[in-house]
Amino acid sequence: MTHARTIRMPIRHSVARTFAALARGLVPVAPIIAIVMAAAATGRPAAAQSASRPDPRTLCAAAIARAERDYDLPPHLLGAIAKVESGRFDAATRETFAWPWTVTARGKGRFLPTRAAAMAEIARLQARGVRNIDVGCMQINLAYHGDAFADAAQALAPVRNAAYAARFLRRLRAQWGSWTRAMGNYHSDTPRLSGPYRAKVTRIWFAERRRAARARRQSAAGS
Repeated sequence: MTHARTIRMPIRHSVARTFAALARGLVPVAPIIAIVMAAAATGRPAAAQSASRPDPRTLCAAAIARAERDYDLPPHLLGAIAKVESGRFDAATRETFAWPWTVTARGKGRFLPTRAAAMAEIARLQARGVRNIDVGCMQINLAYHGDAFADAAQALAPVRNAAYAARFLRRLRAQWGSWTRAMGNYHSDTPRLSGPYRAKVTRIWFAERRRAARARRQSAAGS
């Protein structure tokens, strides 16, 4: 059987001939434009998705700032608690930030790389019968507070996680009469546990307030 012979032209020659044909009017312009636009459109979503994907290091901070405003908490208090609960140190920036995909059980905390990995870890622990699990920015305990959420995924979500923590902190303040007592009892109402925890949160809280004041002064000086 005889096969038609196919000649494979080098790409640069093919492109050159195509543009030459366009210049002479031998090739319709509209289909070429349509192909180019389709190719460009195909490449956009992945790039846009990559560019718009939020940095996990900012998720807790944004959710906590919103919760502090929505529930009228003292500025930076919830953020200080979060850094104690799920704080992760970044050696490159020498900063500690709350990590949204933190899961703690049996005294061991893990900073999971993604939401999916955190959910898989929660499922793995629950399959083994573990119920006392702390999740998310504010380390909400699923055994004691899980009923406040539809499921573990909702408890892990930074905005819902921080909002629940803010409501819980307000209830503690109403119960114990001060934010100082409330911040310690967020961790435990046992004095030997709440005392050291309160001291740690207070130290971070004051540091955050000083940093915010310094930033305001610098902003005012530059304006």
